[in-house]
Amino acid sequence: MTVYFIAAASAVGLVIIAALLVRRVRSGTDDEAPDGPTTGHTGAMLSALFLLAFAIAIVVPWTTTDSARLNTYAESQAIVEGAWSATDLPPTYSNRVRSELYDYAQFVRTQEWRLMANGRLSPDGWTRLERLRRDVAAFPAKSTDQKDTQAAVLDDIADITSARRQRAMDAKTTPPPGLLAVTLLTGLIVLLFPILAGARPRGMSILPLALMAALLGIGMYLTFDISHTFTGALGVKPDAFTAILDELQRIPGSG
Repeated sequence: MTVYFIAAASAVGLVIIAALLVRRVRSGTDDEAPDGPTTGHTGAMLSALFLLAFAIAIVVPWTTTDSARLNTYAESQAIVEGAWSATDLPPTYSNRVRSELYDYAQFVRTQEWRLMANGRLSPDGWTRLERLRRDVAAFPAKSTDQKDTQAAVLDDIADITSARRQRAMDAKTTPPPGLLAVTLLTGLIVLLFPILAGARPRGMSILPLALMAALLGIGMYLTFDISHTFTGALGVKPDAFTAILDELQRIPGSG
């Protein structure tokens, strides 16, 4: 953060030095008009800076959210594949695996999703997968088919674990705090710039300024609303896990 302040102070100092040198070297025209060249150039650059920061603040979280949503479907599909693979195990082990997978999906949907709003996953989820992995690995396979089934179930559990790790990373992913601050600051400056430049809106000229203020307010709210992957109106919902609960119950022999 200190580097940012130093960069800003250096830029301001450069402008002041340049203005003093130009004033000394050659004569110029004082520019005090709200629609003068200084105000016009500054306003255009501030608008461009705001649009750049706003675009990054929207596109980056949007891309992250879309990727995280696809990953939740990959994790839920791996759960379903694991349940189907387990149908070739003896009934006692098969029912246990399918029951554990169902409970895991239900746990993620109902309990863990609330924790992800704070950027973390529950340790209980990891414990459930580790326990299931140990149980399947300890299965005393007596034939080649059973060994192949055991390996298939372990592969599906590995896929679930991998997708879960990615979900843990997605839950912690947020835009840099400095980016949101710059977006908010430049938005406020763009909003107040005509007044700061000396303009005094009157009559109908206030209407477009008020409209711009409303749209900027919506845009600022949007940047903060989508800054976290699993919260907000545009955040990822547990739809992928909700959708597979009925399918898991329809798998033959599931409890």
